[in-house]
Amino acid sequence: MLWLVLLPFRLFFTVVFGLLALPFVILLLPFALLLLIPLLVIKFAFRLVAAILFVPLMIIAALVGVLLFGVAALALAVPLLPLLFLGFVVWLLVRRPVPAL
Repeated sequence: MLWLVLLPFRLFFTVVFGLLALPFVILLLPFALLLLIPLLVIKFAFRLVAAILFVPLMIIAALVGVLLFGVAALALAVPLLPLLFLGFVVWLLVRRPVPAL
């Protein structure tokens, strides 16, 4: 419970020391970025290699999935074909002939 009492002081000192450190951070930022650029290039290279390796595999997996989905949809639709044919025959018998003009 004491941390709740001390929280305003903690926040105050955090803001004060953060503002005191801000000029040093701004001065050192270019050097940090200079050291960070090679790591960013390495990260980009690894991601590029991963994309070159995995994108074709994902495309093949997607095509196989679409093919399997099509086969499964066809297998589910085959038992409905007699009912569809019966409905078509009933529609042919029930529909009214269109009068010729």
